[in-house]
Amino acid sequence: MKVELSPGIRGILRWLPGVLISLVALFIVFQLASWEDLGPALGLFRPIFILAGVVLTLGFLGFRAIAWREILGRKVSVKQTFWAINQGYLLNNLFPLRAGEIGRAVLLGQATGLRAVHILSSIIIERAFDLAIAAGLLLATLPLALGMAWARPVASITLLMVLSGLVVLYIMSRNQEPVSRWVDTLGEKWGFIRRYIAPQIRALLEGLGTLSNVRQFVFSFFWIGLSWLAAVTQYYIFILAIDTQAPFWWGGFTNGALALGIAIPSAPAAIGTFEAAIVGALTVLGIDETHALAYAITVHFIQFVVTGILGVTGLLRQGRSIGNIFRDLRVGSLDTSIK
Repeated sequence: MKVELSPGIRGILRWLPGVLISLVALFIVFQLASWEDLGPALGLFRPIFILAGVVLTLGFLGFRAIAWREILGRKVSVKQTFWAINQGYLLNNLFPLRAGEIGRAVLLGQATGLRAVHILSSIIIERAFDLAIAAGLLLATLPLALGMAWARPVASITLLMVLSGLVVLYIMSRNQEPVSRWVDTLGEKWGFIRRYIAPQIRALLEGLGTLSNVRQFVFSFFWIGLSWLAAVTQYYIFILAIDTQAPFWWGGFTNGALALGIAIPSAPAAIGTFEAAIVGALTVLGIDETHALAYAITVHFIQFVVTGILGVTGLLRQGRSIGNIFRDLRVGSLDTSIK
């Protein structure tokens, strides 16, 4: 006999794997660190580092807003994308399952009149750029982190692979119909492709439709790249609080590892997975676990507070509240509004 679960139970079951992963990650990093030394380690991050972190976080958010506007074909203002991005980060900090991605698509759609499904496809393009950069950073710096002599050739090959991937994305943007027909043909042969791959490709193609212009494609990637540069600089500056002799590429390695680490399911705000990814990366670089955990806590706190304040401000500007957003997510209105 098939048992019907209530919506509340189904929601809890969807949340549960991510929460368990976060709890395990937190348990591991706190077991590795020394509680007695954690306080002095946190004290290394003086106000000047905190201020630098806030400024660079704002720079990161500003560059992302410009990039998203470019991806959307300049149909919205930078101000609108800026507030929507922070609303999305706020929702991700409060709810699991990347609710902020759907939430910011719907909220920007409500503010601008654009279809939420079109906005969501632009977010997929943004994530494709992010994945290319994150993978490139990690693959290029991993040989350096491990002290391998063949690091430079690997870095060059990785850069070539990232550039090749961007070229493929651009070719897809100019040949959407042939690509779509090809995916449909494969879907007729393999059900897995029809059910899971084809919908993702169609969403990607819709987003790529706004990037068929060379200038728009290049500028979108340029601003995404600047946002990553701001993030890498922030991570590097905080490493200097621990090791003043650290090379700049340490910031890139840490940021690349973090980006891939927090991609796995987790509790809201990537609690646990964020800390575990940074502790793992910094430990590879030779920084002890306690200082690495202090680093992770400080950086995570800054990002949480900055995006939280800006996200709440954005909701108030739009006449929304966290309470009614929570109700929307519970009843599924955010999900249905993008269909």
